[in-house]
Amino acid sequence: MTGIVLAAPASGSGKTTVTLGLLRAWRRKGVAVRAAKSGPDYIDPRFHEAACGAPCVNLDAWAMGKARLRSLAAGDGPLVVEGAMGLFDGAPPEGRGSTADLARVLGLPVVLLVDAGRMAQSVGPLVAGFARHDPRLRVAGVILNRVGSERHRAMLTRAVEAVGLPVLGALPRAVGLAHPSRHLGLVQAEERPDLEEFLDRAASFVEQYVDLDALAHVMAGGPWSEQALRLPPPAQRIAVARDAAFAFAYPHLLADWRAQGAEIATFSPLGDEAVPDAGLVVLPGGYPELHAGRLAAAETFMKSLIHAAQFTNIYGECGGYMVLGEVIVDANGTAHQMTGLLGLETSFATRRLHLGYRHVEAGSGPFPGRWAAHEFHYATTLRAEGEPLFRAWDAEGVELTPMGLRRGRVAGSFAHLIDRADGLDAGAGLGNGS
Repeated sequence: MTGIVLAAPASGSGKTTVTLGLLRAWRRKGVAVRAAKSGPDYIDPRFHEAACGAPCVNLDAWAMGKARLRSLAAGDGPLVVEGAMGLFDGAPPEGRGSTADLARVLGLPVVLLVDAGRMAQSVGPLVAGFARHDPRLRVAGVILNRVGSERHRAMLTRAVEAVGLPVLGALPRAVGLAHPSRHLGLVQAEERPDLEEFLDRAASFVEQYVDLDALAHVMAGGPWSEQALRLPPPAQRIAVARDAAFAFAYPHLLADWRAQGAEIATFSPLGDEAVPDAGLVVLPGGYPELHAGRLAAAETFMKSLIHAAQFTNIYGECGGYMVLGEVIVDANGTAHQMTGLLGLETSFATRRLHLGYRHVEAGSGPFPGRWAAHEFHYATTLRAEGEPLFRAWDAEGVELTPMGLRRGRVAGSFAHLIDRADGLDAGAGLGNGS
């Protein structure tokens, strides 16, 4: 396997736009390039897939062990991994699960994307510090972003080359390449009618200002070969909601279940489709609060889900969990009736960020045992009554209040399950490069 990890000193440096431009540019040249995203991100991978025409996987160095990471990353064609946050930023206290951790596990070189819009010669010591901070990590080159002029580019290039790193590209300030966003990240790929035009503009921009041949030359990869790890399916036939309100399902989990012989049947609550017959119904996360009125009016979906709860296991995750409750109050303060399968009321009228990695453990339900998970939402819980689903701990091992609810065959929580925690390396020591 060959590839690169595109990282940056900080968030907001332009990683996503440059990654998309690289992917589409190589695809236009006939290169069978693949993509991956570091960390628990649902939105960027769908843009990656549109750009390169191949599935994009999440590679989470906090929640996944080395064998899982390497088996997901393996494949034909070069792999471009978009990092998350700054290169060494991860979960507290020591930054475990960072993009740097992932690059070390995969044995891939890092290309550092630097927002140079407000600096000149200071870029030299900045990139030198990142390149030398961890001798187990190879920073192979630098792409400069938001360069102001040819004179500015020349100053920046001299400063970077003076510390022994090549400049692989220098991108001026881009016009027309900004992404619209909302409270969980970018607007979803399927919501952009201009997506193909945008990706082609990004590719042309990158082709003009990045040396793609030099970038391909620095690509390298580990010599490892890992047997694919598979999680057993929670049912033989699984119905998964999939539309603009329920888009946040991890592809690696669905792929695991299919590989183990399970059948995945998708349906659209927003399209008012009935729940298919299945041994388990999954409502993934997404943006139900943006479509709460349509969901409340989706009579066929609502009645079929309530009926299915009499004989079928139902599981809701984050947004899906809220739909299993009684009420969602939208940002305007309007209350929308949901399924009422759980004693839960949530609101976006007053938003509060809940963010962080979690370990969760269930004694029963469709996902028993201990899991590595992630929580990211702005919903406020107005009422939660019933039997808790998970015991929960934060990234530092501090026990939290129990997460989620269960009632009969119905269960859910705000936690996005990523992988079984027993698949992590001993001591969960990825943050130490183990």
